[in-house]
Amino acid sequence: PVIYAADEKDDFKLPATWAKANPALGVSIRTDYLEREAFKASEMPSYENTFRRLHLNQWTEQAVRWLPMDRWDDANTFAEFGSRPCWGGLDLASTTDIAALVLVCPDDDGGYDVMAWHWIPEENAHKRTKRDRVPYETWIKEKYITATEGDVIHFGAIREDILKIQEKYNLQDIAVDRWNSHQLVQELEAEGVSIALFGQGYRSMSSPSKTLEALVMGRHLHHGDNPVLRWMASNCAIESDPAANIKPSKKKSTEKIDSIVALVMAIARATAGNETGSVYDERGITLL
Repeated sequence: PVIYAADEKDDFKLPATWAKANPALGVSIRTDYLEREAFKASEMPSYENTFRRLHLNQWTEQAVRWLPMDRWDDANTFAEFGSRPCWGGLDLASTTDIAALVLVCPDDDGGYDVMAWHWIPEENAHKRTKRDRVPYETWIKEKYITATEGDVIHFGAIREDILKIQEKYNLQDIAVDRWNSHQLVQELEAEGVSIALFGQGYRSMSSPSKTLEALVMGRHLHHGDNPVLRWMASNCAIESDPAANIKPSKKKSTEKIDSIVALVMAIARATAGNETGSVYDERGITLL
């Protein structure tokens, strides 16, 4: 037997690399097709492993570093929400870690303006600033993070902040992990905040994750250069399944990504009315 494959360090964008894994290049597989696919992989980090696996016959890891930060930085222009409708994603995480709320507001050009709030226990922030050399205390002073008193998150403080946000903005609903529903969620619903329970599997996360990727690549995600959100975006890795579905992976990411998970959930809620279902959902398969 003979196995044709590119070497691990080969540049996947070069025709010479394609030829190593495709002895019938130019015959049964067109060069211009691989050229388009390689360009797609260079533009979309989540597709690179798929290209390497399917077209270069390489073993790839499940987790992939995700968002290109040069594209992220190019889209920091932000417009105030005003009275425009907005949708939220809330990642409560654990009681000793970061909680994040992200709101997205569609603009007139197919993009989104983004606002983010973060909360962390004060004692935890001090320890992690020293241990991990992440500037939590600087971000607290600059009001990008709210420190709650003690060594666990004060969910009452989060509730009060969200109620203030509800009063200020035209908030439609907030997506929350269905398996991490907390008493806070019940209290928010009792106060009139609309909550949408949201799964964390590929079925729920893949489509909005791909939308987020496209927004970043197209420089249409206007985040106002929030440093905490940017830091988490730079940490984020994704997981994929054999069907090329993707989702952010807390387990595989280098550091915290709570607000990116919340951002994906918020985008899912903002785009929920725009999803197009299959014709087979209504009539089933027709046999001829």
